[in-house]
Amino acid sequence: MARILLAEDDSSLRGFLTRALERAGHHVVDCENGDDAIDALEHGPYDLLLTDIVMPGADGIEVARVAAARQPGLRIMFITGFAAVALTAAQASPQAKVLSKPVHLRDLVSEVERMVAA
Repeated sequence: MARILLAEDDSSLRGFLTRALERAGHHVVDCENGDDAIDALEHGPYDLLLTDIVMPGADGIEVARVAAARQPGLRIMFITGFAAVALTAAQASPQAKVLSKPVHLRDLVSEVERMVAA
């Protein structure tokens, strides 16, 4: 399946997302903040970047910008609990998918599978 770079500062949510994606057959590299995710890009390539937007250090939009520059064509999915931030992310990366929290794990896995299949 897909190799996914996950950046999420909420440790509980990061664990839930990682387990759900791994159960669906994906390989997940999980990071607790944007700076760690940028460092993890060195260990790519990845099929998908799944990132929270609001995080300590580099935010998800910055992570996506760096990731897209290093790996053109990388699929990007943002997750956020802030509607205004979701709008900013959609404008900054129009090709990216933006999901609002709370998101059901089954829906997230379905969206990931749609994105990596495209």
